[in-house]
Amino acid sequence: MLKASYEVLQPPGNHSFLVRTFGKTGFAAPYHFHPEYELTWIVKGSGKRYAGSNMADFSDGDLVLLGPHVPHCWKLQADEKKSVARSVVIQFTPDFLGNDFFSKAELANIHQLFRRSSSGIQFIKRTPALVQAQIKELTEEKNNFKQLIKLLEILQQLAVSKEYVLLDQHPLIAELSPANQARIHPIFAYLVENFRREVSLNKAAAIANMTPNAFCKYFKRITRKTFMETVIEYRINYATQQLIQSDKTISDICFDSGFGDISHFYKMFKAKMQVSPLHYRQQFGAF
Repeated sequence: MLKASYEVLQPPGNHSFLVRTFGKTGFAAPYHFHPEYELTWIVKGSGKRYAGSNMADFSDGDLVLLGPHVPHCWKLQADEKKSVARSVVIQFTPDFLGNDFFSKAELANIHQLFRRSSSGIQFIKRTPALVQAQIKELTEEKNNFKQLIKLLEILQQLAVSKEYVLLDQHPLIAELSPANQARIHPIFAYLVENFRREVSLNKAAAIANMTPNAFCKYFKRITRKTFMETVIEYRINYATQQLIQSDKTISDICFDSGFGDISHFYKMFKAKMQVSPLHYRQQFGAF
């Protein structure tokens, strides 16, 4: 059974947080979650980012902070898998400096930043460039004390920035009980890995250990969307990226995105995007 895998992280020695640089193998990580906060800087690479119930494009310079237990992964687009790709990931537990450290008045902004991160936060405009320079310094710093200070400076910079978007406007999944998270995470793992192929409602229900009828009600209550609405959303989102960034035919994109019928693809695409796939490509694409 496919599950959102639980990742166990262990900082080296007595260090209180992890800083790691990944090549292409880092983008091959499965849809996973862990109790640590995670700040990810995409140095180079483009494709799809999955965070909770959110799916969006990413490219060079992408900077995202995720709260604890938010399932996530970054998937390179097909033509990127043969090129250079790199990311820097910083991970730390909520209490990495003590249970009450971030409750102090001087750290109120960072405390609020952590609360927002349950939605997943993408930083935009000028903020990524400012913070990426600081992250680069952190990766090069050898002194443990200075590393910690630099991390706090990075968090403060992010905390006071107004240049961000929340990835999940309704972070219901991150706020669920552990039991409900354990039930819903494998469902999204199944979607992330299979939406471009045939997706079975019965299989999803079986993963949740529920009858199809009970599962449909449960999924809509948790996500505010039906299961098939979510599948279609993933497929349309993937198709828009392919229309803009590839020269594939619309027919090829239809089937590559998981649709089995051209007319159904056109109907669903127009309902979601208000234009046909061809007009979307003409308006926003380079091909």
